[in-house]
Amino acid sequence: MSEDPKRRGLGRGLSALLGEEETPAPGPASVRQVPIERIHPGRFQPRRKFDEESMQALADSIAAQGILQPLLVRHHPNRPEEYELLAGERRWRAAQRARLHEVPVMVRDLADREALEVALVENVQRQDLSALEEAAGYQRLIKEFGHTQEDLARAVGKSRSHIANTIRLLSLPDEVHELLEAGRIAAGHARALLGALDPIKLARDAARFEFSVRQVEHLVQAQHEFAAAKEKANALSPSAAAPLDPADANIAAMEKDLSLILGLPVEIELDANGRSGSITIRFSELDQFDEISQRLMQKVRRQ
Repeated sequence: MSEDPKRRGLGRGLSALLGEEETPAPGPASVRQVPIERIHPGRFQPRRKFDEESMQALADSIAAQGILQPLLVRHHPNRPEEYELLAGERRWRAAQRARLHEVPVMVRDLADREALEVALVENVQRQDLSALEEAAGYQRLIKEFGHTQEDLARAVGKSRSHIANTIRLLSLPDEVHELLEAGRIAAGHARALLGALDPIKLARDAARFEFSVRQVEHLVQAQHEFAAAKEKANALSPSAAAPLDPADANIAAMEKDLSLILGLPVEIELDANGRSGSITIRFSELDQFDEISQRLMQKVRRQ
């Protein structure tokens, strides 16, 4: 029975490139100098954003020392005598800034699937992709090339749960994606928001108040506890149940977070107007009071 080309093991192109299969490892003669204008960005490059500061630093280094590691290219499918980038787009872009006329390349005639595999695996292993770029790359390999999450996990050295949770980031609302891409929340925050009932609000709060990932996890849990309590109250007395305020769940979550940080029970009470209130920190020994006082004073001095 012939093997389904979509079901071959992931990374065959990368293995061939590294000389781990029957394809011989490239020798010095396989590196050639190519005019930089004959090289074009890869269609399968998962990376979309390049940090300006690091790009300029790389350009300065290339201007002084040249490109130390050749770019990986293949013959362009639509332009004879020209090439398509498979790996090394940062070096190619930086070389343009450094005004290089030629760059060293290794040519490998890989199929589309192998080209995507090499581009994704190289970027993931170098940790060059944002969380959303990584997720989009995984999704393309699954949808377009029929790979499983287990395939991907083995190829990039990640757990299957990491692959699954990373792909799930694509299901978050666009506004959460924007906060993530802007660096206002981290990938850990975004993963915690996957189970949120209102991920947009929590993402905004996390960005505004600089919540930790653990705090976001607690707030997500508080949302579910609030929803469960509301459902229970309605079930007990559908006609007389008083509406629950979502703020109550957020207050409870903040009490829990402060208690974890301080190691002491914390109570937050709001006045009737909901705009003012008090925070009570309970201690049972003077040593605990002294410790809290020192922490607060250190915070004031740092500011």
